[in-house]
Amino acid sequence: MTVWVYVPIVLSAALALLAGPIAARSAPAAGALALAGAALTAAVTSTASLILLVATLIDDLPPPLVARNEPGRPQLPQPVPDVIAITAIVLLMIALVRCGTDVRRRGEVHRRLREAGRPGEGGVVIADWAAPYAVAVPGRPGHVLLTTGLIRLLTPAERRVVLAHEQSHLSRRHHRITAAAAVAAALNPLLIPVRDAVSYLVERWADEDAAAAVGDRHLTARSVAKAALATLDRPAGAPDSSPGRGSGVNGMHGARQSHALSRVRAMTTPAPRANRAGLIALGLLSLAFIVTDAAATSDFITFAAAWLP
Repeated sequence: MTVWVYVPIVLSAALALLAGPIAARSAPAAGALALAGAALTAAVTSTASLILLVATLIDDLPPPLVARNEPGRPQLPQPVPDVIAITAIVLLMIALVRCGTDVRRRGEVHRRLREAGRPGEGGVVIADWAAPYAVAVPGRPGHVLLTTGLIRLLTPAERRVVLAHEQSHLSRRHHRITAAAAVAAALNPLLIPVRDAVSYLVERWADEDAAAAVGDRHLTARSVAKAALATLDRPAGAPDSSPGRGSGVNGMHGARQSHALSRVRAMTTPAPRANRAGLIALGLLSLAFIVTDAAATSDFITFAAAWLP
């Protein structure tokens, strides 16, 4: 087999390097969707590369396959060293375990949040928890979970921002976007920066929707800042809704601390325009993943045809 089988793995590292700059310069909605799509493409093709590397072990199978290499016939070359194929087996097993663990953890957190109470008027659950907390809980129907700890910290205007933010997560189905990026990162750890960039962008997306709903970007910035500061005092053991941590739900209050300052700064400036150059780069990179994976698959078919009777 040729180097094509390794290219999706190398391209995954390139995507990880591009994720941060693209997230910083893109309109949140377009950037989140494009990065999540590219991450899924990278995860599928890099996983396919591992599977192809594992499949090359057919050259070690017993007769009748080895009959093709009987004395007097030209010796067929090994497609890849066995140590590489065995390493691919280990990496593939680790990826599947990581993916299963991520899906299970998301399901557990979602179940715990839905057990907090039934939504009342307006699709809101008020939980009597000291921890300041707000999260969008997807489902049929979805609802917003607010804790009394957070309600006490916010003014009525700031509460409207929080509710608008969480409603954006529900209506835009942000949990699906973050889950896709998280599964991609579980399958391919090189994509963790992409997962984090998608997490940041969906929070920015909800911030922009909240600002549009209340008509005040500075109020939204203040609400984001207060919610982020409140998380510093959250007791240990409180559920974490950050999509970047793989919980399966989205939350303004649970957003990663490293993103908070960037979000506040973004809300003090005009809404960003579409980053066409970044989106084109992601499109070309996704196409490169598909083309190289197709080339690697073609190489494997040629190899298999030579070995199989």
